[in-house]
Amino acid sequence: MLIRLSMRNIRKSLRDYAVYFFTLIIGVSIFYIFNAIGDQTVYMEFSDSKRELVKLLTTTLSGISVFVTCVLGLLIVYANRFLIKRRKKEFAVYLTLGMGKKQISAIILVETLIVGVGSLIAGLALGIGLSQLMSALVANLFEADMTAYKFTVSPDAIIKTVICLAIMYLVVMLFNSIVISHVKLIDLIQADKKSEKIKLKNPILCVIIFIIACLILAVAYYQVGWNYNALTSSRVIACIIAGVIATILIFWSISGLLLRIFMSAKGVYFKNINSFTFRQISSKINTMVVSMSIICLMLFVIICTLSASFSVRNSLNANLTELCPADCQLTYTKYTDDLYSGTESGNIVKLYAKYGYDITEPFSEYVHFPVYSDNKFTFADFLGDELEEIRTQFPYLNYDSGLELVKLSDYNSLMTLYGKEQISMNDDEYILLCDYKSIKAIWEQAMPTEIKIFGHTLSSRYDECQDGFLELSSQHINTGIFIVPDNTVQENGIKRDYLVGNYPGASQAEKASAEKAMLKMQENLLDSFDKSGDEDTFMISTNTKIDIYESTISLGAIITFIGLYIGLVFLITCGAVLALKELSESVDSIGRYEILRKIGVEEKQISKSLLIQTGVFFLLPLLVASVHSIFGMKFAVHTLESIGTDKYFGSVILTGAIIILIYGGYFLVTYFSSKGIINKKR
Repeated sequence: MLIRLSMRNIRKSLRDYAVYFFTLIIGVSIFYIFNAIGDQTVYMEFSDSKRELVKLLTTTLSGISVFVTCVLGLLIVYANRFLIKRRKKEFAVYLTLGMGKKQISAIILVETLIVGVGSLIAGLALGIGLSQLMSALVANLFEADMTAYKFTVSPDAIIKTVICLAIMYLVVMLFNSIVISHVKLIDLIQADKKSEKIKLKNPILCVIIFIIACLILAVAYYQVGWNYNALTSSRVIACIIAGVIATILIFWSISGLLLRIFMSAKGVYFKNINSFTFRQISSKINTMVVSMSIICLMLFVIICTLSASFSVRNSLNANLTELCPADCQLTYTKYTDDLYSGTESGNIVKLYAKYGYDITEPFSEYVHFPVYSDNKFTFADFLGDELEEIRTQFPYLNYDSGLELVKLSDYNSLMTLYGKEQISMNDDEYILLCDYKSIKAIWEQAMPTEIKIFGHTLSSRYDECQDGFLELSSQHINTGIFIVPDNTVQENGIKRDYLVGNYPGASQAEKASAEKAMLKMQENLLDSFDKSGDEDTFMISTNTKIDIYESTISLGAIITFIGLYIGLVFLITCGAVLALKELSESVDSIGRYEILRKIGVEEKQISKSLLIQTGVFFLLPLLVASVHSIFGMKFAVHTLESIGTDKYFGSVILTGAIIILIYGGYFLVTYFSSKGIINKKR
């Protein structure tokens, strides 16, 4: 009998509570999809370095899954609160007919088991199907070969999903048993007759609190958006705490201000059933100040996380073409005293030749050039009168080291290899190259009329820094290089030695073979150096297009997956919590809508009122979160400027589309479900 009764209740629930089941199924499918990535990539062709990064991704996602489990568990508990509240009169009937609380708990237990198994099966089926599409996304982001790919099911992901869902439902069962054991028959019978009294808050106090909250936010916005360079970890934490407190205060004050504002506009307030609509909205916000604040902050995290992750991935990939135009770069530095103070460099070609190797052999074309430095021309010398002000703003910069100088002919030779435009200038001029935005602003703030290097006086060809770089990278990391006439440098001022070249052949296989030979030669050099007993201290750093390309693609993919995982779970949680709260409010308000119908209010006006209530309920936290995100993304732009954020606008559009699809979907489901609830007694 219990099973038959439970099945009947579930069939009714499937019709009435689409939000709950939809959330469970989507949650299970997302959990499976992201935990199945490791098994989905088994049949893909990856290089060794990419495969290691895929392992890192799966390990990271497994750790995040623990957090996701907690979030989904709290969501399920919250949803069950709504279901129990919705069925209080039903439980009252059971108790009146003589059924004991233990039997009611048994019914709920059976229902929970059936719902859990059903949502698990449906979620896994959906997850297994969608995970095949996720495989295509993995292959696209990691640029892997899918020719050997097969349809796969991940046993590990299924086991993890089953275990996590079982733990969540054990908590739910315990929660339901506690709730049922403490209910009273009279409370169950009168559940839908209880109505919360709307207490009008003091409008003056609300205005004061609102202004204080706005001022707190203004200070926090300024710190993260315009005073970024003075931020420390403690200041960042203080700004976060201030933002959380201010958000709660804003929702607390709005809950009191909205109704007062509408009541003062009598022409609007008393039109049609606006008075009812506005009081409903005020009541909902008033009872969910903390919840709406948390949802607002979660939406803020979602917007920033998704936008930043997409932007990083897109910017890194776009940077590859611009900032990595050659196959290999070798940098040789020879130190005279210690690793940090030396400025005397040797010649990398001569170093290899000394031990019997020709480092130019693996390249079809190359450029070999030194970088110079004059210890009498430092960052502090360049800044001049602006030094103290800039040192206050940027205390961690190195102001005492010699600045880097490159001969005009060497730079133009490198640009020819890179396939970029050459530059020209007079014999008494220099050009400052920098593509790191915050440092670029410092250079331009203090741009002097003249500089002196190795006894030569030079003036700037331009009034501002020019974009440019020497080293291969996927990021804008050039903090400043001076291009100077050839006759102004001294050979004893060599700081580093560079060899930049391209491998022979056009195919990836040919280039990989040439790179392997180059790296083998470098390994042999280091072995020979150790055996010779030479005590010179030196460093050879190697940057190759293949390594940069693979690392960049993989890093972008990892950031994207982590951002998607956290963002989607948070977004589903926000939508589900708001939806369940709105449905709960609709259940409580059934009697109020019946009264409206009895006094002659048209159904069209009731539907319009419900649409406005649901729209404001969903839109308000999103609007506040969007304002937060404007300044949060400004902070992110500063933080990610070395990577580049040129693709940020497109990332924001994509994030907006995801939010509209999921969050907007919850809004529509909530509206139509609420409409069905308030029409049920008709």
